[in-house]
Amino acid sequence: MRLIKSCFLAFSMYSSLPMPTMKWEKDSMKYMLCFFPLVGFVIGLVFILWTKAAMLFEVGKILYAAVCVIIPIALSGAIHMDGFCDTVDALSSRAQTERKLEILKDSHSGAFAVIGCVLYIMLTFALWTEISGWKEILILAIGFILSRSLSGLSVVIFRCAKTSGLAATFYDAALKKQVAFILELYIIICIVIMLYINLLIGAACVLIAIFTFLYYRRMSYRQFGGITGDLAGYFLQICEFNMLLIVLVVQKVVLK
Repeated sequence: MRLIKSCFLAFSMYSSLPMPTMKWEKDSMKYMLCFFPLVGFVIGLVFILWTKAAMLFEVGKILYAAVCVIIPIALSGAIHMDGFCDTVDALSSRAQTERKLEILKDSHSGAFAVIGCVLYIMLTFALWTEISGWKEILILAIGFILSRSLSGLSVVIFRCAKTSGLAATFYDAALKKQVAFILELYIIICIVIMLYINLLIGAACVLIAIFTFLYYRRMSYRQFGGITGDLAGYFLQICEFNMLLIVLVVQKVVLK
């Protein structure tokens, strides 16, 4: 029953899907992050179904790409995009660490957040208009799980910038060793499946995801003194964008 509650809490927090109302009890939050990657599984599944429908009804590239951009944002309730926007605002301020952390907490969106969000969506849309091939689509679908597994893992193994906030709350509540083991298992499974689908494209996605993960740690520690929930969302968005970009690069340059 506790695991079921943890699952419902994860989907309530990280998705816009309707879930039964659950109390935020510390006991139920211990394994909550273990179910975070399953949100990525649902997004990947919807993404695959949309691709099949688009092929069946001969949907044009522009409409197909637009829905591909919308699916992860809509199904996640834009929670990670919110973190991306807050982080762009904070980084663009070039202020001291304390001020950057204050900007992350600010509910208002600055000019840099709006500009960053628009550019992100435009570039993501443009990349989706160029993607083709079922192997590439399947790998990118798995990428939604991989990015969430890495984001969740960072919450339990990286230093938190604050003693309050979502990341700190989940860090304190989680059974760190057990949760880290489960998330690492997700990551290994994702890597194996990606490599099995296509060795070259899968390896490129795995490497860029790991590189982004290391960048995320270095940037968070240097700029903010650790991670926050917003920074974890920022990483997730950047990771998914980088995987999409590298797939296109391999398609256009290496496999041409």
